[in-house]
Amino acid sequence: MTDTEIDIEITADLVRELLREQHPDLADLDVREVAGGWGNQMWRLGDGLAVRMQRMDPTPELQLNERRWLPVLAPRLPLPVPTPVRSGEPSVRFPKHWTVMTWVPGDPLDCSSISRGDHAADALAGFLRALHVQAPPDAPVSGDRGGHPEECTDGFDRFFHAVVPGDLADDVRAVWDDAVAAPEWDGPPLWVHGDLHPANVVVSDGTLSGVIDFGDISAGDPAWDLAAAWVILPAGAASRFFDAYERADAGTIRRARGLAAMKSLFLMLMGKNGDLGLPGGKPGWGPAGRAALDRVLES
Repeated sequence: MTDTEIDIEITADLVRELLREQHPDLADLDVREVAGGWGNQMWRLGDGLAVRMQRMDPTPELQLNERRWLPVLAPRLPLPVPTPVRSGEPSVRFPKHWTVMTWVPGDPLDCSSISRGDHAADALAGFLRALHVQAPPDAPVSGDRGGHPEECTDGFDRFFHAVVPGDLADDVRAVWDDAVAAPEWDGPPLWVHGDLHPANVVVSDGTLSGVIDFGDISAGDPAWDLAAAWVILPAGAASRFFDAYERADAGTIRRARGLAAMKSLFLMLMGKNGDLGLPGGKPGWGPAGRAALDRVLES
């Protein structure tokens, strides 16, 4: 059994002990568990920090990517994002990586809602315009995100057969087939978040107020993030979003719409798994995924 396969219960006492060993000046701050998380478990640390504990992620690369690149990207992003401030290294007590990061205030969208759709569309467009710049040669490249939708056909088919409503099957398949037929991204690889969905953005005062979980940050096709026009924003906001973003051509929008359909089905599958009590399932994600799928089909 490898270190990453060891199942260790992560408790407030463990977090505090790790801090006492490696960052004792932070060990007396209040520690509070944050609900949610799959690859990593989050704990609030005082008022302005959080501890990100590697849990289900089989390797540390995602946390190490955040440590390496978020300090580079954060200063030019117009919305708050978590920024690493201390590194926690594997030890006898906890043989995985953990990171102390700034806390991004707000409620995750999967536990809240956006009521100021126009404002949120403008905020998301501004954020992605700032993020989507040419990535350097040493930027990480994801094995399952950032490429053309055609590379994800197996995943789409798996989600499709698991959860697509029968009365929508033809329409959903048509959206996906159109994305697969769309031209490839012909620009340089851009920085992409890679995993924009309701649990990875936060909301305050009815609008988007922060973006979190950059473990999948990588270089690739911006369509992966532009899918958020349907996955995150409320009905009717996609058009305003693309007008504000300004840079998406017709082919990119076609790829983004297909990827949004795939992401919607994924959310629905995670919700179904949650309803069944399966590991990693998220009971609240099913309705969010279905609402996103409806937005895709209505656009």
